[in-house]
Amino acid sequence: MGIGRLAAGFAGRWLCVLALTLVASASRAQSVQLAGRMGDRALLVIDGQTRTLAIGASAGTVRLKGWSGDEADVEVNGQIQRLRIGGQPAQVGKAAPGPRSREIVLPMGPGGHFMAAGAINGKTVRFMVDSGATLVSLGRDEATRLGLDLSQARTGMSQTANGPVPVQIVVLNAVRVGDVEVFNVGAAVVAQPMPFLLLGNSFLSRFQMQQRNDEMRLQLR
Repeated sequence: MGIGRLAAGFAGRWLCVLALTLVASASRAQSVQLAGRMGDRALLVIDGQTRTLAIGASAGTVRLKGWSGDEADVEVNGQIQRLRIGGQPAQVGKAAPGPRSREIVLPMGPGGHFMAAGAINGKTVRFMVDSGATLVSLGRDEATRLGLDLSQARTGMSQTANGPVPVQIVVLNAVRVGDVEVFNVGAAVVAQPMPFLLLGNSFLSRFQMQQRNDEMRLQLR
């Protein structure tokens, strides 16, 4: 299932990078998230697009004003927002109701991985796309945080790079990546902690998946 392919040093670098791009309607409120810091430059995710800004520099209506520790003052559409690294995105502007997106676009992140911010049963999580994993995979501590009931879970074995490991098989009521949500998704819970949840084929198989250069597109079937 690919669980053993997580690199040991992966969690130590760029743990805050949330490289998620969503195809959304023009009526949607503008979303700006602070994903990381490189010296005095800010790594921002603006409506899903990753941009690096120096102090005083702008990207459209977004301008980096300055830093206060790990928080940045960012001007968005004339409004000053204080954003924390890895914190919730600022939503600026009124969002008109409209159809939900059916497509997810993920730019390649550090180490060649595709990362995605999302939710399981309404609770926020971070995913790493792993097309070699049969199921969505997560650690038992994360399953506890999400409130998953493991008392009726089926048991099984998963073959990893470090050999077979026992797993508990559950069904997740809802898995969301950005604005795209699917239901009744199979998942494997392992005993050891994992730095990221693996977004496996029990989710990916619901989509037409295309990878071109440094971009992955998932189109809901």
